[in-house]
Amino acid sequence: GMRNPRRIRSAKRADAARLARLSAQLGYATTAGRVAGRLRRVQAARGRAVFVADVGGSAKGFVEVQERGPLLVDGGADAEVIGLVVDAGLRRSGLARALMARAESWARARGCRTLRVRTNVVRLDAHAFYEALDYAKVKTQTVYQKALKR
Repeated sequence: GMRNPRRIRSAKRADAARLARLSAQLGYATTAGRVAGRLRRVQAARGRAVFVADVGGSAKGFVEVQERGPLLVDGGADAEVIGLVVDAGLRRSGLARALMARAESWARARGCRTLRVRTNVVRLDAHAFYEALDYAKVKTQTVYQKALKR
């Protein structure tokens, strides 16, 4: 309610320490300095955005979304949510839903046809969340990865 004002806004440099703590909750330990550097690169890139759920002046969740396209094969553009986390103490409070809505409007404004999200099969709570937001499971895939030597 009004006692705990919340808004969804673009991430800014001052959020770096909070974003680092939120990333750690997802299992990705990092530092505020590293996050600040990455945030600068995301902000400089076309077709990428990070939005935060600001509760009482501090970032309590974030979503990172990226445009894919226009694709050579069919000329269309899609978007993908590549990161979503809400502070553990505020789960089920509507913040993740609000962040996803912001990602959807960002993608729609950029002319994207669909918004995709990949979720780890272990996270069944996440599956229920996306299904509640009208996301349909479209495929189960095998992911191959190769470490690139520097």
